Amino acid sequence: MIIASNFKTNYTREKTKSFVCAVQAAIQEMKSMQEVRIFVPATALDSFHEVASLHVGAQNFYPVDNGSFTGEIGFEQLEEFGITTVLIGHSERRHILGETQEFLARKYDFAQAKNVEIVYCVGEPKEIREKGIDAVMSYIWEQFDGIDISYSRLVVAYEPVWAIGTGLTASIGDIEEVLERLAEKLSAPLLYGGSVKVDNLESILHVKHCEGVLVGTASWNEEAFCKMIAVADAVKKG
Repeated sequence: MIIASNFKTNYTREKTKSFVCAVQAAIQEMKSMQEVRIFVPATALDSFHEVASLHVGAQNFYPVDNGSFTGEIGFEQLEEFGITTVLIGHSERRHILGETQEFLARKYDFAQAKNVEIVYCVGEPKEIREKGIDAVMSYIWEQFDGIDISYSRLVVAYEPVWAIGTGLTASIGDIEEVLERLAEKLSAPLLYGGSVKVDNLESILHVKHCEGVLVGTASWNEEAFCKMIAVADAVKKG
C-alpha cells in the first residue's frame, strides 16, 4: 500500500529533514512493507538519501523545464533533488488557486513525459455529494478529461473536497462505492484522502479497492505518521 503525507504550506527545510529522518528510522526498525511518500513545500526540498520505499515528492510545478515564469518551479529545479513523484489536481489547487482541467492535463502530460510517479487527485464538493452517487461520479470522471489513465506510474487519490481539513470523513460505504466505480475503469492504485487519522485508518484500508491513503493535517506529526505506517503493515487485505 501507499501511505502518503501532504505537508501543504507547512514545515521548514530543517523541520522537514528531521521529519524524514525520523520516518526513515521507523521504516527500517519496523521493516515496513509500505510505500511511503512525503510531499513537501518547494523550499524544503533537499537530498534526503531516502530508503528504497520512501520518496519525498513535489506538491506542485509549472509544466516547463525552465523559463520566464516568475515565482514558479520548473522541472529542472525538481530534478536537482531527484524528485520522482508529484501531486497533480489537489482540490486546493483546483478550487482555491484556480487550476483548470485544461492546465492540469498539461501538467499531467509534462510529468508523464518525465516518467515520474503522478498522484492525481479527484473529488467532489459537498453540493455535488448531496445530489447522489451518479452526480458524484459524473463530476469525478470530468476530472479525467485529457488524462491518460493508462500511464503505468499513475496513482489516483480520491479526496472528497468537503472532507479535506474539515474533520468530516466520508463513510466507509461512500468510500467503497466511489472506489468500486473508479476501479471499473482504472487499473491504477486507488488511495483515499480526507480527514484520515490514526483512529480511522484501519477501517479505511480495509475497503476493498483502497490501496493506501493521502493524509494532510494528521500526518504532520512524525509519531502519528509512523503509527499510520505501522497500522498499514498490520492490515491484511481480504
